Amino acid sequence: MSTLPLLLQAGGGDRLDIIPLILNASPVVKGVMGLLITMSVACWFVIGSKSIYLANAAHRSMRFQEMFWKTGRLDEIWRATEAASPSPVSEVFRAGYTELAKLQRRRQEQAAEPAGAGAEDFLGDIESIQRALDRARTTAITEMESRVPLLGTTASAGPFIGLFGTVWGIMNSFRNIGAKGAANLATVAPGIAEALVATAIGLMAAIPAVMAYNYFSRRIRVISSEMETFSSDFLNIIRRRFF
Repeated sequence: MSTLPLLLQAGGGDRLDIIPLILNASPVVKGVMGLLITMSVACWFVIGSKSIYLANAAHRSMRFQEMFWKTGRLDEIWRATEAASPSPVSEVFRAGYTELAKLQRRRQEQAAEPAGAGAEDFLGDIESIQRALDRARTTAITEMESRVPLLGTTASAGPFIGLFGTVWGIMNSFRNIGAKGAANLATVAPGIAEALVATAIGLMAAIPAVMAYNYFSRRIRVISSEMETFSSDFLNIIRRRFF
């Protein structure tokens, strides 16, 4: 008995209903659809959470930089960062200031000793602060980029996974033709239709993912550039004031 009547909408026998196509699809195509739907849901979760995170990070970094350039004392800025919500740029500042405080304490201890350290012992102080700034910047970038690769994976793999479901559905259609010995609409329509549904779901998962991936990559590059610029400015301030 042909399965086509089960797939035809009541009152609309010229088109196939999507839900019965999915329910009556072969196990392999169902698995492909389930995987694509899972990837799509995960991507939308990443899109929502990462949008909020990057928006807050950009806003807080902008507020911190405004406060930094308005305030003259580094210790006051440090106390302000303890009370405020963290941001990528403020975390870079805290890492650099913490390293600076350690170096200042070490210099005071060495200056109190009878055989005080020479100037050559402090040549690596700037490099130590630079490394602390670099580590904080790397940590912030890693946090911002977390879960974003899932979007890139879905964007690149989603269409191919859907294409696999398409190929499998078309292959089943040709198998039905060979088994029944007739190439009519009732034989080929269900397999072709479920194949196209797999392709459609793959595109629905991939298109938002690639758009979000490009958008987040740009936002992360902008914030990374702000951190790099702030690191250079902060290091110049340290050189002028303390070295």
